[in-house]
Amino acid sequence: METNDLLDRWLRLGSRRVATNGIELRVVDHGEGPAVVFCHGFPELGFSWRHQVFAFAEAGFRTLTPDMRGYGGSSRPDRIEDYDITALCDDLAGLLDESGLDDAIFVGHDWGASVVWQFALRHPSRVRAVAGLSVPITPRSSAPPMAILRSRLGDDFYMCWFQEPGVADAALAADVRRTLLQDDVISARDLVGAEPAVPGWTSEAELGYYIETFTATGFTGGLNYYRNLDRNWELTADLAAAKIDKPALFIAGSEDPVIRFTPTAKMTSVLSDLRGSIILDGAGHWIQQERAAEVNAALIDFARSIG
Repeated sequence: METNDLLDRWLRLGSRRVATNGIELRVVDHGEGPAVVFCHGFPELGFSWRHQVFAFAEAGFRTLTPDMRGYGGSSRPDRIEDYDITALCDDLAGLLDESGLDDAIFVGHDWGASVVWQFALRHPSRVRAVAGLSVPITPRSSAPPMAILRSRLGDDFYMCWFQEPGVADAALAADVRRTLLQDDVISARDLVGAEPAVPGWTSEAELGYYIETFTATGFTGGLNYYRNLDRNWELTADLAAAKIDKPALFIAGSEDPVIRFTPTAKMTSVLSDLRGSIILDGAGHWIQQERAAEVNAALIDFARSIG
């Protein structure tokens, strides 16, 4: 069996189960100092933040890194509506409560970015600062998002394809390794053909950890986040004019397909204290793993500036 020092170090950290908001989250709690909460995206795990967790602990921070609701060792409720943005934000509020924290710095990637942006709007007193990776915050859309996405990008666009319960779930689970190696899942057509190579920023052992976990859990929990896009739009109507006045940071890769259909230019209409918008040249979507050193440096500098 191939060994990997970073994977071994991660597994040795252990985890604890946190009861919050009617579910349990598996949380890696590492380091001492000001608290930083890391929230992952789809299809990822708390393990996706391994580079940041060790770097932040060494820099004098306490890190709290959950498998988000629906993933890994955390609870996976059955109902689609149990994955709406209110539930996801309340999970994080309960995590702070259980951890004895009034507030924390929140860092999210992909869906985790969407969650931490919304958490900062919904629970501003619990956020010292917020950083989003790959997914910028945007002003509230004029109509439910799925109709807009279908009209602009078509029914084969991955967020549209994900909507029908059971369809994408089965396709993604049919070959877990192939799914996890797919850099940009657009439709079922992209899950056939030659298997993509293992990227240079991960190892077979690390990939194996993801494969083992998603083989056991499937992808339905994560897909249910997408199935709440219109529901989330309805639930956040009261925040349409709200702004985030806490220090904020955005980081993305220049080759990330997400910023092609989610423009970054309007972030300042929601963020009143945007400290930086960093685009790493040549980087893709999985930025905290692909360009760990640069992301760590930017995030730690940002966190230290908060005081």
